[in-house]
Amino acid sequence: MPSCRKSRLRLRESNRMPGMDSLPVYVEAPARLHLGFLDLEGSLGRQFGSLGLTLDGITTRIVARRNNCVEVLGDSTGRVQGIAEKFLAAKGLTGGCQIEVLDQIPAHSGLGSGTQLSLAVGTAISRLCSLECTPQDIAETLDRGARSGVGIGAFQQGGFLLDAGKGVSDSVPPIVSRLRFPSAWRVVLFIDSTLRGLHGNDESTSFASLPSFSPETAAYLCHLVLMQILPAVFERDLEAFSKGISGLQRCIGDHFASAQGGRYTSRAVSEAIEYAESLGIEGVGQSSWGPMGFAFVDSEIQGHALLRDLRTRFAANEGLQFKIVSGKNTGAVVLQQDRIPVSKAVES
Repeated sequence: MPSCRKSRLRLRESNRMPGMDSLPVYVEAPARLHLGFLDLEGSLGRQFGSLGLTLDGITTRIVARRNNCVEVLGDSTGRVQGIAEKFLAAKGLTGGCQIEVLDQIPAHSGLGSGTQLSLAVGTAISRLCSLECTPQDIAETLDRGARSGVGIGAFQQGGFLLDAGKGVSDSVPPIVSRLRFPSAWRVVLFIDSTLRGLHGNDESTSFASLPSFSPETAAYLCHLVLMQILPAVFERDLEAFSKGISGLQRCIGDHFASAQGGRYTSRAVSEAIEYAESLGIEGVGQSSWGPMGFAFVDSEIQGHALLRDLRTRFAANEGLQFKIVSGKNTGAVVLQQDRIPVSKAVES
């Protein structure tokens, strides 16, 4: 753990808002699935547009306390310190805080770890310093949400989310539809612990190298989302939902194949998805750049049955793991208190 650096300046007195010396701030930010983009070219003036689901039981958890410099306890110290210092500088606060990292969403796995960590840190500092910052404000300050607003929506409100993509401004893509995800449905996650999805400069380079995305393809995907996937969530029709998700995933996965080595980033996850399909599971795919894969099922019972089949079939592959989670219809937890809540374990 790096010690507080003496070069860190105290918070300027002019920025010492009421509540600066208050209780610690606890933030618990949820993971999300990114289910695909709708229009990569933006021929109608809005680019990207994306669909996503907030997940329960996989979280980034931090506690922030007042301190005379930026200090990080736990994992990812350099990354967290960079986020905190960038946010403090942008808001004109040159002093610090102590941030303790309790849990983290696996990095570069397709679950939105970077956005949730940034939002958690920015929210905690805002609360400590009595700053009124929305998740959108924090995301823009920390350069998150450049292509998708789903992660910001997951943090703010949870649920099954659709964003409208980027317009002419640099603002975060707005959430234009938020539905409650059926509480009985489950998601089986396919986790390849040996790989990381594209991120950073590699991600930007890969986006630039993609083939053109036709208006006809964009129209098809928007039609699929508006007239099949969203109504299926609203009506709790898993069959229609699964067919729509699979159609979206096939189209987007094949478009990104040149950048990620196939429809799916991980060969092991691809084989597991094919096996799940052979068992009659339709709603399958990859979150973001992967390697995380997923399958939607109608109940916890069906989820555990699929889990047993997958674990038996792929027992020899130690790098391939499976978990069951549910959707989450609420956003991040933000508390200012002495007591740290106990983390809720992921279903398995």
